[in-house]
Amino acid sequence: MDLRKLKKLIDLVQESGIAELEITEGEEKVKIVKGGAVEVSAPPAASNPPPRAAPAATVPAVPAQGAAEPPPAQEGHVVKAPMVGTFYRSPSPDAKAFVEVGQAIKEGQTICIIEAMKLMNEIESDAGGVVKAILVENGQPVEYGQPLFIIG
Repeated sequence: MDLRKLKKLIDLVQESGIAELEITEGEEKVKIVKGGAVEVSAPPAASNPPPRAAPAATVPAVPAQGAAEPPPAQEGHVVKAPMVGTFYRSPSPDAKAFVEVGQAIKEGQTICIIEAMKLMNEIESDAGGVVKAILVENGQPVEYGQPLFIIG
C-alpha cells in the first residue's frame, strides 16, 4: 500500500471521532487504531512481510505539558481544538481577526479557523463571555484537544 495513502488514512482517523479503521485492498490489510499502532499485513504467500509502522503516527489523548497549557493565573472556560490542523485567527491574511482579547462573544460565534487537509474549518465558541486569552499564535499547528482560548 502507498505510504501517501497510509498518511491520509492516519490523518482522517486523527481528525474524526472514530477510534478504529480497518481497510482491505486486495490481499493487503491495514488497521489503524487511535492511540495504537498502524498494522500492515501482506498476503500469506509473501516471503518477507512488510515492517509495521511505528506508533509515533498516533495523536496523544492528552496534550503535552508546556506552552500549550493555559496559564494557571487565568480562570474561565477553555475552548479546545476539535481537530488537528493549522490555527488561523482571521479568514484571510489581510482580514481582521475573528476575536481579540477583551472582546465579548456569544456561544456559536466563529472565533478562528483550523485548516486541515486544505479545508478551512470555522471553529465556533462553545460558550459565551469575554475572551480572556488567546493561547495559540496565528499560523501555528495545533493538536486535537489543545487549548486555544480562555473565555471568562
